[in-house]
Amino acid sequence: MSENMKKTKNKEKNKNFDIVSKKNIFITVPIVILAAMLIVTAIFGAEVSIEFKGGTIMTYSYTGDIEINAVKSEIESLGYGNAVVTKGSAFNSDIEYVNVTFASNEGLSPEQQHSVTELLQEKFVDNSIYLENNQNVSPSTGVRFFIKCLVALGFSFILFIIYIAFRFKKLGGWSTGVFALLALLVDVMVIVATFIFFRLPIDSIFMAVILTIMGYSINNTIIIYDRVRENKTLYGTRLNNRELVNLSVKQSLVRTINTTVTTAAAVLVLCIVAVIYDVNTILNFAFPMLVGLLSGVYTSLCLSGTFWVMWKERRTAGDTRK
Repeated sequence: MSENMKKTKNKEKNKNFDIVSKKNIFITVPIVILAAMLIVTAIFGAEVSIEFKGGTIMTYSYTGDIEINAVKSEIESLGYGNAVVTKGSAFNSDIEYVNVTFASNEGLSPEQQHSVTELLQEKFVDNSIYLENNQNVSPSTGVRFFIKCLVALGFSFILFIIYIAFRFKKLGGWSTGVFALLALLVDVMVIVATFIFFRLPIDSIFMAVILTIMGYSINNTIIIYDRVRENKTLYGTRLNNRELVNLSVKQSLVRTINTTVTTAAAVLVLCIVAVIYDVNTILNFAFPMLVGLLSGVYTSLCLSGTFWVMWKERRTAGDTRK
């Protein structure tokens, strides 16, 4: 069989695999998630951490075993707002600590802090709770920290666009980088929605998850674009842009899914261990990571190439009308 016949046969085989034709469905999914996120945020607000909003941090030592959900429930019964309760231990001793944070612009007054301490010592008598440290965090400090995080995020976006633009000059250069960034923004939106829906505190862990998923997702997108570039060189004008993307996604599908399943399985185990041992800090990182991994596969396979084809077809249609 000649090379041309093989390519023709492959072209016919790939007609049944058409990711781009389902673009309306793939684009609708993130729009629905965005709408739901905005509605939930408008009704219930977001759990903004003290790192961004300011507030009060209170650290207690205790003995025995203590249930942080019970601690959280008792503290919030005072009506001082939502409390984030986490557990930890000292590296050089057997002392266990429970950290209580209230994110607010004003923070807790000394009288309110005293009420919290009295309540915990009364409700958890057997745990010998003792206030080790308390401090108020200025809202201005939180704002500065939030701005620094946004600058880091924006700088990452710019570097991604520049890198992809130079690497894929043959596919459109800057436009390729912009559409890869657009897919990344969908991933960021999904992670934000996860924190909103599951009432997770938006803090430094939130930024760490976003930056990690960005790196993972952009790697998957680069694999797709690499395939498109290779197939464009191989097939030339025998395949149009839609066919090139469909073929490239099909060729990358198994590798991308296998890589993601392997990584997601490890993160899932981390989530299970965090739930069993009641380690909220790890869970607050691992669970959004798991969602972000799935989102990264979705945007890389279903959106990044599709956006590029839509732009190419619209540009061609515009040139034709002229």
